[in-house]
Amino acid sequence: MKDKVAVVILNWNGVEMMRRFMPTVVKYSQDDATIYVADNCSSDDSLQMLGKEFPGVRTIVLDKNWGFADGYNKALAQIDAEYFVLLNSDVEVTPNWLKPIIEFMDSRDDVAACQPKLLSYFHKGQFEYAGAAGGFIDKYGYPFCRGRLFDVVEKDVGQYDERKELFWATGACLVIRSDDYNKVGGLDGRFFAHCEEIDMCWRLRLLGRKIYCIPESVVYHWGGGTLPKTNSRKTFLNFRNNLTMLYKNLPESELKSVMWHRFFMDYLAAFVTLVINRNVGDFKAIFKARKAFKEWKKDFEKDRQKIQSSAVINVIPERRNYSVVWKYHIKGIKKFSEL
Repeated sequence: MKDKVAVVILNWNGVEMMRRFMPTVVKYSQDDATIYVADNCSSDDSLQMLGKEFPGVRTIVLDKNWGFADGYNKALAQIDAEYFVLLNSDVEVTPNWLKPIIEFMDSRDDVAACQPKLLSYFHKGQFEYAGAAGGFIDKYGYPFCRGRLFDVVEKDVGQYDERKELFWATGACLVIRSDDYNKVGGLDGRFFAHCEEIDMCWRLRLLGRKIYCIPESVVYHWGGGTLPKTNSRKTFLNFRNNLTMLYKNLPESELKSVMWHRFFMDYLAAFVTLVINRNVGDFKAIFKARKAFKEWKKDFEKDRQKIQSSAVINVIPERRNYSVVWKYHIKGIKKFSEL
């Protein structure tokens, strides 16, 4: 029997996170959804804990650690549901969190995906870095959110409480129609982790599908559960995957110009990282990321051709026609509302 909503938590050695957060997921979701945990070949006792403490949660056991992107692709291929909810294992949900989103999507056939308002688990009155009140990108591919520009995270005082069309919705808590997920081929498994949800949302937007934040739905995100922001591996994945995302999705008229700008901006970022921040690991990671992108770029040529030939729109308003780097670092703008 097909589920209406499937809440799917991807786990890798996250027994303590699940023990902490699964109680709210079960309590506030079981009446509205079927709950799954897809296990990325954990070596801890995640599955044993689930079987003992949360016997009503269904499990999907994957044969190796496929990463975030392909882990979800492999798991969701085994689930028959109208809506998939990709939920991080470090998210505390709240009463009635699913209903506003599902009711909205039921009433809007043009909407492919939504996210709730994402607040910090540690600072409940503050937005959380990974998605805040919904995502946008600038002309050169730099992502930002309502409630978060770079490392500046705003307090939530209701300033972003209106439903808002987005460029991307956070992978920490992403509600998406299964038909849309499957139509665009899901997340790009080659990314492994980072930028994969932005890339997927871009492909959806090029097909004319819409993405929203529904702020009546609220969840609290621990954040940084797998790789902290200071990890050089995260820096590598972010830069490599972001460049790849741009190559796949940018219209031909902008590709060369944007990539030239990013060439200079990335090496400037590397210089600042080394000279000002004295972070040798991130400095090396940026160089490695650009090299890795250059080496695997050819593997995405067919993807680019398919995406560009199937696009029904080229100008996406939520991809803002300015540099958020310039506005943040030169103009001193630190809030989304001031952009």
